[in-house]
Amino acid sequence: MPLYLIGDIQGCDAPLGRLLERIDFSPSRDTLVVLGDLVNRGPESAAVLRRLHALGASAQCLLGNHDLHLLGVANGARSAGKRDTLGEILHLPDRDAVLDWLRHQAMALRRTIGGHDLLMVHAGVPPQWTVDDTMRHAGELERVLRSSHYADFLNEMYGNEPARWDDALEGPARLRFIVNALTRMRFCTEDGRMEFETKDGAADPPKGYMPWFDVPGRRTHEAGTVVAFGHWSTLGWKSRPDLISLDTGCVWGGCLSAARIGSTLAERELIQVKCEQSQRPG
Repeated sequence: MPLYLIGDIQGCDAPLGRLLERIDFSPSRDTLVVLGDLVNRGPESAAVLRRLHALGASAQCLLGNHDLHLLGVANGARSAGKRDTLGEILHLPDRDAVLDWLRHQAMALRRTIGGHDLLMVHAGVPPQWTVDDTMRHAGELERVLRSSHYADFLNEMYGNEPARWDDALEGPARLRFIVNALTRMRFCTEDGRMEFETKDGAADPPKGYMPWFDVPGRRTHEAGTVVAFGHWSTLGWKSRPDLISLDTGCVWGGCLSAARIGSTLAERELIQVKCEQSQRPG
């Protein structure tokens, strides 16, 4: 039963359809994990959500920063940006059902393949967190998003602080850190302090910072875990023994990418289709 990981779709439904055709995806045979940012900036966000929803249990989706932004805009916690393309979703006749499905998607997923853990997130994992920590903290956030009072949290979700993890964090500050780590993280310091302004590639970090996956002593690396993520279009496709990066900038005129995972985590095949979209990252 093949496992396919797909990077940021961001509302590009036509390339998604071509990619699924290219890998000959079968819902009865295969499993698909979309690594977040299903929507926004591309022209067909509603179609992407409907397509993935129709795949049922064969498609698992992570929530990315653009997906949470959609929930924030829909609940009045955030204003739509000039380059947002969320209007069609917000005016769907079954909007509430679509958004309810979206907020029940995962913040992190874990799968054991060939005796080793594959940890899937949208953006990154703080160096202090183990795989168990990541799944536990993702679960904290998932429970809030799936609750009847999730809109209250969306009003407190935005902000860059706290920038470093502390087990003593509580309430909205704790959840905000978890959101930012799992959906916005690119660079951090050696002690895990995150930075959110820089969107350049890994070779040009701000002074004192480094890509989160290169922090010495990162606990998920020491455990032999492979972390798969998207979010970082200027990083692009990156395949190392300890990580898989799959945001190849579809909405910015790049490709939509899938990685086929074999019977071991070392068995990886990159499959790509070109995207028609051409916007500037941001």
